[in-house]
Amino acid sequence: MRNLLVFILMVTAFSTTAQNTQKWWKEAIVYQIYPRSFKDTNGDGIGDLKGIIEKLDYIKSLGVTAVWLNPIYSSPNDDNGYDVSDYRNIMSDFGTMADFDLMLAEMHKRDIKLVMDIVVNHSSDEHEWFKQSRSSRDNPYRNYYHWWPAEKGTPPYRYSLFDEKGDAWKYDAQTNSYYLHYFSVKQPDLNWENPKLRQEVYDIMKFWADKGVDGFRLDAFQFAAKDVTYPAFPEGFEKNFVQYYAMQGDLHKYLQEMYEQVFSKYDVMSVAEGAGRNFQEAHELVDENRKELNMAYAFDGVDIPKRTGYSLDHFKTVFSRWDSAFAQEGWLSIFLSNHDQARMVNRYANAKPEYRAASTKMLNTFILSMRGTPYCYYGDELGMTNIGFESIDQYKDIAAINGYKKVVNTGGDVQTYMLDLAFGSRDNGRTPMQWDNTKNAGFGTGTPWLPVNDNYKKINVVAQEKDPHSELNHFKKMVQLRKDHPVLVYGKYTLLQKEHPDVYAYTRELDGKKVLVVLNFTEKKTVIQMPEAGNVGETLINNYDHFSIRKNEILLLPYQALIFELK
Repeated sequence: MRNLLVFILMVTAFSTTAQNTQKWWKEAIVYQIYPRSFKDTNGDGIGDLKGIIEKLDYIKSLGVTAVWLNPIYSSPNDDNGYDVSDYRNIMSDFGTMADFDLMLAEMHKRDIKLVMDIVVNHSSDEHEWFKQSRSSRDNPYRNYYHWWPAEKGTPPYRYSLFDEKGDAWKYDAQTNSYYLHYFSVKQPDLNWENPKLRQEVYDIMKFWADKGVDGFRLDAFQFAAKDVTYPAFPEGFEKNFVQYYAMQGDLHKYLQEMYEQVFSKYDVMSVAEGAGRNFQEAHELVDENRKELNMAYAFDGVDIPKRTGYSLDHFKTVFSRWDSAFAQEGWLSIFLSNHDQARMVNRYANAKPEYRAASTKMLNTFILSMRGTPYCYYGDELGMTNIGFESIDQYKDIAAINGYKKVVNTGGDVQTYMLDLAFGSRDNGRTPMQWDNTKNAGFGTGTPWLPVNDNYKKINVVAQEKDPHSELNHFKKMVQLRKDHPVLVYGKYTLLQKEHPDVYAYTRELDGKKVLVVLNFTEKKTVIQMPEAGNVGETLINNYDHFSIRKNEILLLPYQALIFELK
């Protein structure tokens, strides 16, 4: 804690850039779309670009200002598009380049910006680069990837996140060598130490930027640089593998090179998945004078929930700590879910029918009232929930399937693994968007690639659009509130009553305007005493139709969310 305080004071003392310098990407409200699950227009059970085009007016109605689109490039789909075989082409499941061009043009007509996912820690093993690389040891593309000649013996152990044996080295008989894959065996890691490879990537990014793309999210990029001497890591390192994989070698040099060649030449937003191993590394990624990235995307917040529960104190500590560390320099992403997480209402609040609506509204109030760029995941505006798979045969995600195989092969606790999977599997967050109460929730006419959640007849867009008190309309109201009140974007954040076990309360303050945010994270009625309660003015947000204040006490209903102007 002492080191953290010293670092924050150091950042404050040497700040050269005002935190509230206005940028479009600071004021953006990002809506993440998993294209496979959004809207299917041709009946093949897979969402497509025409489906996104069809629903652009809906996206516009949310008030969001940018869309982050998960990968749509050509891919054999070992990891649902995160294994790219052609970075300049569109996966046939999703449509054509003409569809993409039309989608982008229609987004821009509606003042919606597009952020593309760039997957360049690894490619597909079906990419032409890798086909060439594995063909012979003297092929010009050999050093586009990481190879270990078998005559040197077994390479030092590296952990793979998606391999059923957990081994990141795969033997390839064609050249009697091993190749490195931090993820699936079909996702060989690219060799960023090779300047030719780096130039290929920059040219790919310029290809999309020239089309008019407004931003890039760099997938798994904190792992891209490697120590190519491949030193042995301590036994058990995989339990904390980020400390050994992230921010290695010349990663900052590569980002500065990327900035010089790409980011400096286009008005694009840039964010990398991961924010280093500590606050200093996070700052080094995003401080403006270093000319690397725009914003940090840290995982501490989404790592909080566990199947057995979590403490609100921990939640407050994590989000307050990140805000404090970035109070003067740099910029944060604020999110509670994405394509790698289960549904936020199951993880952070309460998906029981009697609490789900209030819980959803409360969580969206949090995301949209914090400092940083908010990322909202498709379906969370409705309060979509986990689907509740019970058998491993129901899962489609490679992480779930190979994780299960690893538990079985090592004699692990299969029952506990399946319970954890039901709570946290990525497939929970990838079920089809629930548009209406017709067949397949209006997702499409064909059998969806993942089943639709059975609750779609009650939780869907059409039903919630008609209900002025719905989760969807609360989300729209909260988005508009953030757009109307710069204090919610740039304002100073101050945590109140950290010790309160049930309530997360904080103020935001900017240019003489101050607002109070009060969130009940429990299913019980609760009370918080604070002097600010006696000084409230206009009620800006309330996810119920009433609230109660007496003297210096605010009485909160289950999962109630309130925002007040302070006099």
